[in-house]
Amino acid sequence: MEQKTGEKIKLQTKNMNLYYGNFHALKDVSIDIVQNKVTAFIGPSGCGKSSFLKSINRMNDLVDIARIEGTIFYDGIDVYKAYDVTELRKRIGMVFQKPNPFQMSVYDNIAYGPRVHGIKRKNALNEIVEKSLKAAALWEEVNDRLHESALGLSGGQQQRLCIARVLAVEPDVILMDEPTSALDPISTAKIEDLIYELKLEYTIVIVTHNMQQAGRISDTTAFFLLGEIIEVDATDKLFLNPKDKRTEDYITGRFG
Repeated sequence: MEQKTGEKIKLQTKNMNLYYGNFHALKDVSIDIVQNKVTAFIGPSGCGKSSFLKSINRMNDLVDIARIEGTIFYDGIDVYKAYDVTELRKRIGMVFQKPNPFQMSVYDNIAYGPRVHGIKRKNALNEIVEKSLKAAALWEEVNDRLHESALGLSGGQQQRLCIARVLAVEPDVILMDEPTSALDPISTAKIEDLIYELKLEYTIVIVTHNMQQAGRISDTTAFFLLGEIIEVDATDKLFLNPKDKRTEDYITGRFG
């Protein structure tokens, strides 16, 4: 895919390979991810999309048998050589497939990260909580329930809370692993609207099984198959005029 003049590459991988023990999960993955754009990863189950997402902010460090070769750059710096993991995950936040609020109040879910990073003043935390919930389009729904358990929220609200929790530590990049797959259509639409707003300030990478969703919200789409990136292009080009027969077969429902 050609990079447009003035676009800044936020994340970049070069010849990245991921192994789980003897299993070669990702093969020579090279991709440029542009700042303030939504990049979608599509492809059948088990093709490496989520594994790649977890490699970007080193979540795969938590898997004993995982081994990575090649390089992943964030703002031109190798994330495996030059970054403290805690700092990296602050800058590159992650939202998971199923909402995973902590078993604490709505307020404490949002304040948790800032507290870990040293912010203790009540006024500062109050501001962060309100700002993050507003950015996640949730403030109006929960501002009178801040000190109630987050587990009492609906599934869609819980997922937006998890997005607000990521925003509270002021990340640069947000990774989303099928963030709407467990949600109803109305909640899904709210998350999609939110993603569209958030890309003004953040770089977003989303794994989705829903090709209509990729078409609606992403600027760039990468098609994964059996651990490889088969094709990456502007979303409208990839969907309307794929260059690779395998991409066309997947998009038209011949497999996957």
